[in-house]
Amino acid sequence: MSMQIGIVGKPNVGKSTFFNAATDAHAEIANYPFTTIDANHGVMYVRKPCPCKDFGVTCTPHNSKCVDGTRFVPIDAIDVAGLVPDAFKGKGLGNKFLDDLRQAHALIHIVDASGSADAEGNPCGLGEYDPLNDVDFLEKEVVYWLKSIIKKSWEDIARKCEVAGEKVDKMLAEKLTGLGITEEHIHGAIRTLNLGTDKPSKWTDDELLKLSGYIRKISKPMLIAFNKSDIAPDATMAKLEEIEKQGYVVVPTSAEAELALTNAMNKGLIDYNPGSSDFKILMESDLSEKQTKALEYIKTHVLQKYGSTGIQKCIEKSVKMLDLIVVYPVEDDTHLTDKEGRILPDAYLMPRGSTAKDLAYKVHTDIGDHFIRAIDARTHRVIGSDHELKDGDVIRIVADS
Repeated sequence: MSMQIGIVGKPNVGKSTFFNAATDAHAEIANYPFTTIDANHGVMYVRKPCPCKDFGVTCTPHNSKCVDGTRFVPIDAIDVAGLVPDAFKGKGLGNKFLDDLRQAHALIHIVDASGSADAEGNPCGLGEYDPLNDVDFLEKEVVYWLKSIIKKSWEDIARKCEVAGEKVDKMLAEKLTGLGITEEHIHGAIRTLNLGTDKPSKWTDDELLKLSGYIRKISKPMLIAFNKSDIAPDATMAKLEEIEKQGYVVVPTSAEAELALTNAMNKGLIDYNPGSSDFKILMESDLSEKQTKALEYIKTHVLQKYGSTGIQKCIEKSVKMLDLIVVYPVEDDTHLTDKEGRILPDAYLMPRGSTAKDLAYKVHTDIGDHFIRAIDARTHRVIGSDHELKDGDVIRIVADS
């Protein structure tokens, strides 16, 4: 299963704008709650140094793109319906929201830093709503949702553990397997919280809630995108440290600024790379007065103030939270090509600790099943199936045909 990042938040905070700015997809954008009903799927890109520079070759990417030696590596994104308080009870589109998030490995929580949308996502005056409330409420919704899934069969799980000697972490993992939660996640949570495994029926409701909270943190890490930071009150921006003290990674963002810059770039009006701290105007004579003012605003109120629009930073910090590495499979370790003759064609994001055989399965199930050995293209040394891959590795897989 490919890595997927969920774009989450209450309605009307700029989720779809963020999604559009971060991907090649185009979701509907409007200023009212529940614009997004069905989940939107797209592809975001993580910047990594491309091995083409190390090898002194001109690459011909297939599943990714290379710009001046920087490889933009794809990762799946899903923009889901807005979440409102008590969504875990089915309020609003809560059930659909939570169901859409099942396969997300990490969450980017879009928070309206300007405080111009109330708890339900309805527009209000600038700064009238405290965005810190949203951080707490979304965490609560996801945690209570996890707890409700555990509770549905908790008596049965506890009985089997105590009577039949089943392992509680194994049984819970089986119950939560569709959520991308592993036995290791459960085991780590139980150990950290010092929950006794001999009598799980004695675990209190509060302990199950704490367990759910810990499982959320280790299985679906969450980053806070403090959106609309360019119009947020100074008092609100001063609260960033307060959120970070709760253990979150927080990034000031302006999704509208990024969308405007990418649109201008696609029209050939400016030279701009996602994540950059500046842009260069190419066709000044083609810009209207309104466009010129908008670009000047973005430069002074977003790029110079925060160093970037924050969108690319959110993507890359999410990948860092997941501890992913990038590996480049090739079929010819001398010429770094695939069977089509493309040089360094594919780049795959994989969990740190992945092996050569894991890469073989990532490329194709048959290649994994018939794995013989792998070759490190940098050293041309043969490596075994259990060899742990490093970030930036270029690997040839040899399989039995």
